Amino acid sequence: MITYNLLDELPFEEKTVLTVGTFDGVHRGHRAIIEQLLNEAQGLQARAVVVTFDPHPQIVLRNKPDKPPVTLLSTIEERLQLLERYGVTNVVIIPFSEEFAAIDSETFVRDYLVGKIGCSKILVGYDHSFGRNREGNLALLEQLSQELHFSVEQMPPLYNNDVTISSTKIRNALRDGDLALANTMLGYEYFIEGRVVMGDGRGKQLGLPTANVRSTDDNKLLPKNGVYLVSAIIENKLCYGMANVGVRPTFTHDEFPSLEVHFFGIDSDLYDIILNVSFLRRIRNEQKFDSIDLFLSQIVEDRETCYELIEQIEKK
Repeated sequence: MITYNLLDELPFEEKTVLTVGTFDGVHRGHRAIIEQLLNEAQGLQARAVVVTFDPHPQIVLRNKPDKPPVTLLSTIEERLQLLERYGVTNVVIIPFSEEFAAIDSETFVRDYLVGKIGCSKILVGYDHSFGRNREGNLALLEQLSQELHFSVEQMPPLYNNDVTISSTKIRNALRDGDLALANTMLGYEYFIEGRVVMGDGRGKQLGLPTANVRSTDDNKLLPKNGVYLVSAIIENKLCYGMANVGVRPTFTHDEFPSLEVHFFGIDSDLYDIILNVSFLRRIRNEQKFDSIDLFLSQIVEDRETCYELIEQIEKK
């Protein structure tokens, strides 16, 4: 896959089918658009291009003290991984800023999509809007398409049990601890790419060494605090582990939750490597124990639960 961080880097090609969006999480609804994009480009013998933004527009537009922090299903690196996984070969990343946000929707279409990239067809999602104050919509695209000689196709929503799949609903499911619903809507196991950083070493002292995984983006959404069965590829091998997301109330009074993973059968030092930790199953809520012995007793139960779930997964 080739990524272009500035529009001027992408060669102009009039025969281009493109789609524009933040694609946070690259969920099943996004994938339907991507699949149609690739099919249309192949049928028209045209180039397929995905146009996205970094940072996420809401991070720029809601960067005020009175606004709640923006949380993301995917960092830009994770987004690119997923787009490549689903067959996208050309991605334009537009650096999003307050100045860019001030560009009106018609100028964005004329000067950027048609003028700089080239465009013979635009695919949009069912609720797509763009440009200053999100004034751009399907009606504007259809109006401009006649003058600028491109066609427009709006994709219908994708449903899961009669509920529209959206990034917002997936975030809510993760916050509520409904990992199964989130993964179903995503179409893959939710994952966090992060670097293993130094911890306090308490896990190792208790015979339970953990990798402290920190996302490259502070806006990355952690699932609801609790214990999870997870997996990661380590030294080209699929490895399972038991993760805790939370503030570790038995031992600390952390203000912000963190992700710690105990990988089964891994003795090597993982410090400073990059891992993609996939969340497979939710085991239980995080809780505070009155003693270390009670904590360790629960860990034994959690590990057995994980082993049983791993056996079920591997039988499928």
